Amino acid sequence: MEQKSHTLLKLIPIMLAFFAMGFVDLVGIATNYVKNDFALSDSVANLFTSMVFFWFLVCSVPTGMLMNKIGRRKTVLLSLFLTAIALIIPLVDYNLPLMLISFSLLGISNAVMQVSLNPLLSNIVSDKKLSSALTFGQFIKAIASFVAPIIAAWGALRFDNWRLLFGVFLIEGIIAAAALWFEKIKEEEITGRPSTFRECFSLLGDTTVLLCFIGIICHVGIDVGTNVSAPRIIMDKIGISLTEAGYATSVYFLFRTMGCLAGTFILANFSTRRFFALSITLLAAGMLGLMAFKTTTALYVCIALIGFNNANLFPIMFSQAILHMPDKKNEISGLMIMGIFGGAVFPLVMGLASDFAGSQNGAVAIMGLGVVYLLTIIGRVRNTNRN
Repeated sequence: MEQKSHTLLKLIPIMLAFFAMGFVDLVGIATNYVKNDFALSDSVANLFTSMVFFWFLVCSVPTGMLMNKIGRRKTVLLSLFLTAIALIIPLVDYNLPLMLISFSLLGISNAVMQVSLNPLLSNIVSDKKLSSALTFGQFIKAIASFVAPIIAAWGALRFDNWRLLFGVFLIEGIIAAAALWFEKIKEEEITGRPSTFRECFSLLGDTTVLLCFIGIICHVGIDVGTNVSAPRIIMDKIGISLTEAGYATSVYFLFRTMGCLAGTFILANFSTRRFFALSITLLAAGMLGLMAFKTTTALYVCIALIGFNNANLFPIMFSQAILHMPDKKNEISGLMIMGIFGGAVFPLVMGLASDFAGSQNGAVAIMGLGVVYLLTIIGRVRNTNRN
């Protein structure tokens, strides 16, 4: 009982950091406000989102190598410091170049955080509970994602300044950094020489690692794509303003949050493969609905369906890979988080597709390709949560 209480206390600063990890999802609603404020096209506006997630491609593997030198906890603290700088910039001034710098720093800091925070959690919980614990972390992260559009809308309506969102998140980030600074977490020692870039990337030669890597690209592409495009889909098909349609993003993250909470318990007690298969099937149904329906209720139901069932794919695939090679946790974490650059690729292609098609169905079709891939790997998922 005492050991359990000790573990729960150590989880508090970790979960505060997971909340800060969710700050990256503010780029969805922020991009839509920037698009309106500066009269940008879909494809140009999506470049801002792509800039955030591009850095996951650049920074993830080097961060995995950095962790081998300074440790996971110190790497998370570094990420929180960079996050604070990214959030301060829009509060100082508001123009396109500064927003580009802010979004880039947010991408860099979040890449560093995701690479280091996920394996840091494995120093606190057992392997059997890792999928469930990661899902709970995603639940905490999703709360930040869910409240971001609400805070932005509140700032816009009450103070005519949606950027108050950055100030609110800055305060929480400082609290998370302070909590983790004073918490000591024992990490396993790294034996032997650190892995080289070549050795890190050679791990993609393993079939399980490669399939999980591509799976995370698709999962994050769908996640960021829905985050950015949900309001536009509602505006395109229903014809309402961004302030009203912006709540579509909150609906997505509300149900993604609910999905994470449900997954925390489901993954601890039931078959990982069956849960993964059901999630992908319902995800596909939601995507088809976005293409076909043109009523407010039906579209919101589809967005909710996508949010709920996309919620647990990351922790499942991440734990599949990291437990497949437990002696290479830092390197595998870097590779898996590098897959988050799917959040750069998908919105960029979706913007081009929607501009070409003249409707948001073009964007939905691109996300549908990611769902098709996830359907093909169901049979490769193993039950990591069972004895």
